Amino acid sequence: MTDDTQLTLGWEEWLSLPDLSLPTIRAKIDTGAKTSALHAFDIEPFGSASRPKVRFAVHPIPGNDDMTIPCSANIIDRREVISSNGESELRYVIETTLAVGGQSWPIEVTLTDRSSMAYRMLLGRQALRENTLVSPAEKFCQPELSYDVYTAAKLRRVTRARALRVAVLSREPGSYSTARLVSEGENRGHVVEVIDTTRCYMAINARAPEVYYDGKRLPRFDAVIPRIGASITTYGCSILRQFETLGTYCVNGSDGIAASRDKLHAHQVLARHRIGMPTTAFAASPKDTKNLMDLVGTAPLIVKLLESTQGKGVVLAETKKAAESVIDAFRGLKANFLVQDFVKEAAGEDIRCLVIGGKVVASMKRTSDGDDFRSNLHRGGTAKVVRISKEERDVATRAAKAFKLGLAGVDLLRSSEGPKVLEVNSSPGLEGIEKASKKDVAGMLFDQIELRVRPAPLKKKSSTKA
Repeated sequence: MTDDTQLTLGWEEWLSLPDLSLPTIRAKIDTGAKTSALHAFDIEPFGSASRPKVRFAVHPIPGNDDMTIPCSANIIDRREVISSNGESELRYVIETTLAVGGQSWPIEVTLTDRSSMAYRMLLGRQALRENTLVSPAEKFCQPELSYDVYTAAKLRRVTRARALRVAVLSREPGSYSTARLVSEGENRGHVVEVIDTTRCYMAINARAPEVYYDGKRLPRFDAVIPRIGASITTYGCSILRQFETLGTYCVNGSDGIAASRDKLHAHQVLARHRIGMPTTAFAASPKDTKNLMDLVGTAPLIVKLLESTQGKGVVLAETKKAAESVIDAFRGLKANFLVQDFVKEAAGEDIRCLVIGGKVVASMKRTSDGDDFRSNLHRGGTAKVVRISKEERDVATRAAKAFKLGLAGVDLLRSSEGPKVLEVNSSPGLEGIEKASKKDVAGMLFDQIELRVRPAPLKKKSSTKA
């Protein structure tokens, strides 16, 4: 709040910069300096030319580099500033809110590295209002604050949303899902860039691993949303691992994506976590065809390529003889496949549960088109909103957790034995689920990203008794 009451400041005061999630910072008040300055490092401009932004990090506590607050702000100018030692520096200028003594007002601040200075902030005369009196012989005329606010619980309460730089790994910038993510992120003030995974390449070394794109090193991203196509799973996961090495928050990890794409591996993960699924069998030798089918049960049977997507490479064999023919054909193509029990009572329907951050945020029932047993929307299936049971919700969240996926489409079959997981999709489409459920799924994903990409709290030093 603003106030016209006279405010007296000493030459040293405790201030707050709430817009930057800096609830406590000790500053030197210097009327001899025209411009205010804030300690910042890793200063990096981003965004469009019409709406330039800058992101930077601050060590608010002198002598403690473990406490880092990431910040972002709109750039209002870039000025040449001459420091007290006569050196000239071109600095980014931002506008932020200053709070002190129960009063607050907007000020302009330049960003510069003040790590060698005793004060993380210098407040110049330009930032002082007419009703502010500076007493150079006094200090701490206003209430003292504490660095204790930078502990975990307190920091969560004062952390403000900041502009993030987000990469969407996608080869289809015009697709509904990618376009929705870009639109939602930009509406929130973030900068969202679509990166074609196949045009990325890597520099792998111990000191400075980097990701390059079209001949240039990619900037640091706050978060990566992978939408890696099935045909480039191996390379896409390699690129994603590089971002993970850099410490970037990835909505879905490379291990979870790789495991979910390999149908055999995926079912082994589900089995390890005791999650219900159709009975599944796999064998490499053609001599084991009969035993393979016997393990699954009686016909009809499902024969599925290990890397099938959107219902492609999935065949329903009505009889054991038909299953043998399909298996022989797949083996002739040297394709890897598995055989599954066909859940008759599902009757061409499945439930798609969308899980974000460990919670089912939307669900829909997909029904196959005509006589097709596959309910995929890409194959003409239809979708409508559906209420799911507590058991189905629990199975869906457990499945996403088993693959450590922050975003997952979990497909369930309703069987006489309870819900069975048909597939865990690490790049679920948003169009069908948003239209069927009328929910802002893209917005929920960004809620999760904003929650996860936060400043690290101050770690308390452990005390040991002699």
